Amino acid sequence: MRKLIVSMNITLDGFLSGPNCELDWHFTSWTAEMAEALCEQLKKADTILLGRVTYLAMAKFWPAKALDSTVAPADLIFIRMMNQYPKIVFSKMLFTTAWNNSIIQKNLASTIQNLKKQSGKDLMVYGSATLVAALVHLNLVDEYQLWVHPIVLGRGKPLFKNVPGQSRLTLLKNQLFSSGVVLLMYQVQNPGNPIKNRKNKNNHEKEIAD
Repeated sequence: MRKLIVSMNITLDGFLSGPNCELDWHFTSWTAEMAEALCEQLKKADTILLGRVTYLAMAKFWPAKALDSTVAPADLIFIRMMNQYPKIVFSKMLFTTAWNNSIIQKNLASTIQNLKKQSGKDLMVYGSATLVAALVHLNLVDEYQLWVHPIVLGRGKPLFKNVPGQSRLTLLKNQLFSSGVVLLMYQVQNPGNPIKNRKNKNNHEKEIAD
């Protein structure tokens, strides 16, 4: 069965962005060796899952990068994958796609369950904080790839917020980079267990309706 993997840059104190969605803190510690590791992980997937806000930002960024003559040759493989892979954006407010190989889905749980049953490589989620929160509450995440940056923000948007219960993880791999960033790869021990609180499940289905 295909795995759903959440790949996220986070701070040492667990934030995925500043309080106003600031992301400048992770650009300062991003290195070529990290980009290479990120590329190797994406090669193991064949579908990218995104929320509306992240999708719209990436739909502007990655096609433009493909036309940028100053891009390092080592980055071209990742850029091609981002542009060529099928992309699924979860939103009930978005009606047209702005990026090639993109489709819009509105029902999160059933779509993910169907995707996992299909043949193919893994499903990769980048950014997309609201989508990730819904996936966590529906227990649909199989693996986390957390890029922990050596910085404490003190305040911001946490990766895990209002989690309904414990989720035990198994460490699969850790990798230290020269910038001090540590990649932690965790497997969720019991993904896919039904949500006991049906009202909670419905609420998080609605959370992707942006």
